Amino acid sequence: MDLVAPEGDELRRRFSAPELAASLEDVRRYGRTLRSTLPRGGHATLTLPERDPIAILEEQNSTRLRELVPVRIGRMLQSPFAFYRGTAAVMAHDLAADRVTGHQVVCCGDAHISNFGLFASPERRVLFDLNDFDEASNGPWEWDVKRLAASVVVGARDNGIAEAECRDVTETVVRTYRTALRELFEMTALERYFFRVETDWLEETAQRDDVRLLRRTVRKARNRTSDRMLDKLTVTTEGGGRRIKDVPPITQHVDHVRVDELAGVFEQYRGTLRADTALLLSQFSLADYVLRVVGVGSVGTRCYVLLLVGPSGEPLFLQAKEAPPSVLETYGGHRAQFERVAPVDRGHQGYRVVSGQRILQAQSDPFLGWIGTWAAERDDRPPIDFYVRQFRDMKGSLDTRGLTTSQYRAYVSLCAGVLARAHSQSPGGAAIAGYLGRADRFDQAVARWSIAYADQAEHDFDALEDAVRTGRLPAEHGV
Repeated sequence: MDLVAPEGDELRRRFSAPELAASLEDVRRYGRTLRSTLPRGGHATLTLPERDPIAILEEQNSTRLRELVPVRIGRMLQSPFAFYRGTAAVMAHDLAADRVTGHQVVCCGDAHISNFGLFASPERRVLFDLNDFDEASNGPWEWDVKRLAASVVVGARDNGIAEAECRDVTETVVRTYRTALRELFEMTALERYFFRVETDWLEETAQRDDVRLLRRTVRKARNRTSDRMLDKLTVTTEGGGRRIKDVPPITQHVDHVRVDELAGVFEQYRGTLRADTALLLSQFSLADYVLRVVGVGSVGTRCYVLLLVGPSGEPLFLQAKEAPPSVLETYGGHRAQFERVAPVDRGHQGYRVVSGQRILQAQSDPFLGWIGTWAAERDDRPPIDFYVRQFRDMKGSLDTRGLTTSQYRAYVSLCAGVLARAHSQSPGGAAIAGYLGRADRFDQAVARWSIAYADQAEHDFDALEDAVRTGRLPAEHGV
């Protein structure tokens, strides 16, 4: 039975704003009082609202590039796991009806297992961390955990892992989150801030078969630099310059805006960077840009790859990506409040994404910035918020298909530990550790919930197939 400390009401009043916590022990005690709001075993129950998942996708499609909507649907139809990757909005809508403790942190918003991966630190070390922050916002911490745990089940089934193993692996993942969070709060705030997962450490701790797999993935990531991508992505013009190749519909030139019109926009972006990075970029000029299709859930949003050229002719590829409001806000009802962490113009979506990444990642891209407003198309559509980052700079991810059960368990458990590190950055994060405690009630409950939600996701996948078969939605396959 979950017990409430006698001082529970007093602690709730004191820590309604967890950043005011006086000590870690007080915050942990506050977390334990949350068990009266929602017992840890209560997370096992899946409560779904009235819903039409296809209608939610249609609503999202209404603001996207119409010609790319069939590509998005085609990619989601590849498998139930591909479908799950594209349904952050559907899940945020569903989670809004779920019971929560009421404690919030800065959330990733889309913490499924394919949104973790490799990237380069400013020191050119290869790190492993969360790598997608389009939906980052304030929200219930449980939502990230359940988004991750359900993806473990869907991904395991997609990988042919037996059903009993699916549940066992999912329990392991939630347990890893719980224990990692407890260990993180045995560190100081500075130690938590600087904690990061490097691939050198992973190689030292991985088993022999896993090391070979890891080294292949890291080697592939290290080859993804602007210099190495130049010949692959560009062609030489008659004047001796470089132009990005057209490979429609994945990559293509568009007349949304002329290159020379982007000068002011580029200066806006430079103004959001650290002084050293901004000074470096002052030596580069914009040579070309294309519209590029990315991901699964993001297909149809405006995403541009920019080619910049430095003083010695060196290339730099940047990605400017549309930043719509987070699904945690539009479908989950939770507005981002990063202004409580740093000054920000409220409602600026590019800043929201950049802030989320800088808070949740141990090290972030030095070229990470945002564009205030960019009327990127010649129509009556309101200006769009964008964020900017390097394109494919030593970025990589592990394809979970084909992994053995032990390899899959090791990988998804690593994702859980990284998510715990991200949540530990929020003021009052120790309340989660206090709530979870040392028992496995939460682990078992979320594993049970995740099995039920994975079943629902598969039903929703069938509904998408029916929508395409009956002509409700268009689909383009193989793109």
